[in-house]
Amino acid sequence: MEAAAADAAADLRSDFLQVLRSRRRNPDVPLCVEVGKSVKNPVYQSSIFPGSKEVMEACPKENVENFKEGLIEENIYLTTEEGEQGRLPVLILSLKDTIPQRKPAVVLLHSSYKCKEWLQPLLEAYASRGYVAIAIDSRYHGERANSTTAYKDALVLSWKNGDTMPFIYDTVWDLIKLADYLMQRKDIDPSRIGITGESLGGMHAWFAAAADTRYSVVVPIIGVQGFRWALDNDKWHARVDSIKPVFEEACIDLGKNTIDKEVVKKVWDRIAPGLYLQFDAPYTIPAIAPRPLLMLNGAEDPRCPVPGLKEPLVKVTELYKQTNCPDNLKFIAEAGIGHQMTVSMVKEASNWLDKFLKD
Repeated sequence: MEAAAADAAADLRSDFLQVLRSRRRNPDVPLCVEVGKSVKNPVYQSSIFPGSKEVMEACPKENVENFKEGLIEENIYLTTEEGEQGRLPVLILSLKDTIPQRKPAVVLLHSSYKCKEWLQPLLEAYASRGYVAIAIDSRYHGERANSTTAYKDALVLSWKNGDTMPFIYDTVWDLIKLADYLMQRKDIDPSRIGITGESLGGMHAWFAAAADTRYSVVVPIIGVQGFRWALDNDKWHARVDSIKPVFEEACIDLGKNTIDKEVVKKVWDRIAPGLYLQFDAPYTIPAIAPRPLLMLNGAEDPRCPVPGLKEPLVKVTELYKQTNCPDNLKFIAEAGIGHQMTVSMVKEASNWLDKFLKD
């Protein structure tokens, strides 16, 4: 059974990589590194919810003497493919070492309409605890956004033209290329690279880990959902509402009066092929096993309904048992919480990453 599961995961990764490569502008460009500068006025494409800054500051932080003076900030750009969106902005924080050493690394991924600078409190907290902490701007966000509607506009264009995949997939490609870069750094232990993110960033973490085994510890926060289950059980509305303009445009183009299940399916088929089929949670979540995986959801989250995770949870739980790693898997649905990252989730993620990445 273990060999069969490993083969299935390898086949899934191969198929997924083929889909990712299918819409690249020259996917085999050299991985070039360009030095950048700190961003003084980050681009946010929506308002900041009250209380969310306090959540970002809840991550445990070591009391390091002269912390700010010892903090190293790097701003770089990686070339992940040809074209404007193939220039990946990366922010890296770490502490100066008296003796050079390889450290654990953690990649932190922002939610929709935010940017890597939003993650500064988390980056600093992890850096204080001895990590190399990394954040990126996902496609059409932050430095990759040319307006405050850039992400929504890109989704509509993806539906119209079918030549990009800005919902999840394009950023997963960037994260595979980011892993190439992180493996080359002398200050990172290549066997200890974790990945976590919130909402859209949680989906990016989930799919990147399914695609790339170099991400050795995985913590998607309010990101994992069953896309097929949502369609079959008429629970797709909240997810659709989060990026509604693309579905409204598709509705018009398809001659429909209202957005229905068929419109939703056609949009997913166009902008994220396989999302509710072979790359849905029942298949991509098991592909992460037996690496340590913590999934954090709100019990009342309408975008990531917990009942939609029953099938993937049953499958992956059995798989971790078969590989004698049951303690490497944990799922928490926080009672009374909707689509919201909480202080508890931030701390649970921190503890999980420490448990499996720190010496």
